[in-house]
Amino acid sequence: MRRYPTLYALACGLALWACTPPLHAATTPDTQPPAYGPQLEGFDYPWPVQTYRFTSQRQTLDMAYLDVPAQHPNGQVAVLLHGKNFCAATWEGTIQALSAHGYRVIAPDQVGFCKSSKPQSYQFSFTQLARNTHDLLHHLGVDKAIIIGHSTGGMLAVRYALMYPTDTARLVLVDPIGLEDWLAKGVPYRTVDEWYARERGKTADQIRTYEKKFYYGDTWRPEYEKWVQMLAGMYRGGGSDQVAWNSALLYDMILTQPVVHNLPDLKVPTLLIIGDKDKTAIGSDSAPPAVRAQLGHYPTLGKAAAAAIPNAQLIEFPTLGHSPQMQDPDAFHAALLGWLDPESISKDHSRNTP
Repeated sequence: MRRYPTLYALACGLALWACTPPLHAATTPDTQPPAYGPQLEGFDYPWPVQTYRFTSQRQTLDMAYLDVPAQHPNGQVAVLLHGKNFCAATWEGTIQALSAHGYRVIAPDQVGFCKSSKPQSYQFSFTQLARNTHDLLHHLGVDKAIIIGHSTGGMLAVRYALMYPTDTARLVLVDPIGLEDWLAKGVPYRTVDEWYARERGKTADQIRTYEKKFYYGDTWRPEYEKWVQMLAGMYRGGGSDQVAWNSALLYDMILTQPVVHNLPDLKVPTLLIIGDKDKTAIGSDSAPPAVRAQLGHYPTLGKAAAAAIPNAQLIEFPTLGHSPQMQDPDAFHAALLGWLDPESISKDHSRNTP
């Protein structure tokens, strides 16, 4: 296990590779809050959005994705899997970092999220989403890839690696949830209808308060606001009911399908990155105080997960929360790229050191 309080030596070198960031949708002031469509129509992604159309569960669905070429190809492909309140676009900095270091990067929006279809009826499971992702990669001619998942995307990444071990070159889990069985620990089951009632009318203030506490370790910077407005804009738009219903279906999947019991079955080299200030625990708001106090202890959960996963390495960030790739991107990318290709990072650092 390694702990990374800063990683500034590598981070300073990494900062020099960054090219001019692509244009991003401007954050609209609170006095004129944006409203987006149910597939995030009106919100611009930093690269062209492509669509994979396929049939699943007797319906035609669209899966949006980004496919960003490597600047200096090393022949490897990295697939980025977003979390519950995130989209492909929220991987923007990581896409830039990986592309600059030779990786082709594919970042899909899963069905039910962001710019992808939001079906009225769909049997959501991590197994189904993993199959959808594998079919997308097959469609793109990708036989093997590095699978990187954050939050709920970490749960999906685990399921993908279990289903397709020979197609998974390496596995990276960034503050994955599902490292504890919430229901078994005493979190009350919440029905889909109850989740739906909770999700309807969700506001930017609610989203911002939650993200500050869990994602960024009780800190806040202005650049986080665009991601608040990205989510809140879908709840302001004409398709808000569709968005809330899919969110409810997805929460049921997350609550009832923890991955902690399957970690010993992983067969690929795995990097586990944990922000120790993360406190995420699905359903904890409805749990009795005694149960709630036992949930979301990521320093403990991370160590237990690393011990359970064969051939795993744990990197902890003591001062970061649920989203280290957004809270301290330089340190995060130094850790990620250092594990993926230590020789490349060493050369990059020496080249940028006076």
